[in-house]
Amino acid sequence: MDNNKTSRFQCPDPQTQSHVHEFEQSTKLAEEGDDRHNPRLAGVTSEVIPIENGRHVHSILSNTDFFNHHHEIGVTTGPDIPIPNSNKHVHLVNGVTTLDDGHFHEFLFTTQINSPLV
Repeated sequence: MDNNKTSRFQCPDPQTQSHVHEFEQSTKLAEEGDDRHNPRLAGVTSEVIPIENGRHVHSILSNTDFFNHHHEIGVTTGPDIPIPNSNKHVHLVNGVTTLDDGHFHEFLFTTQINSPLV
């Protein structure tokens, strides 16, 4: 595989782990009546995917919880958003789930702060 084409999807130093972010959120409501529901998402992002100007994003591939069916999400976060007066950051995540049981769900959330206890 051509490393020039894949380098933006690798950690800056493959020998060193970068960081990940936890996430936990509900999707927006879908369907009507007794079928109206909003599945939950929880998980951990990929490691750093470098982009321009020293910034980075992460990828997320996850399933929702189950309500007679489940949905999948596959999305790349927005760039890092600094937390003022710290060396911490979060990422904005938005998109839509897969179409399952005749509907999809929109979602909009931020990741949790990187390394919150350090």
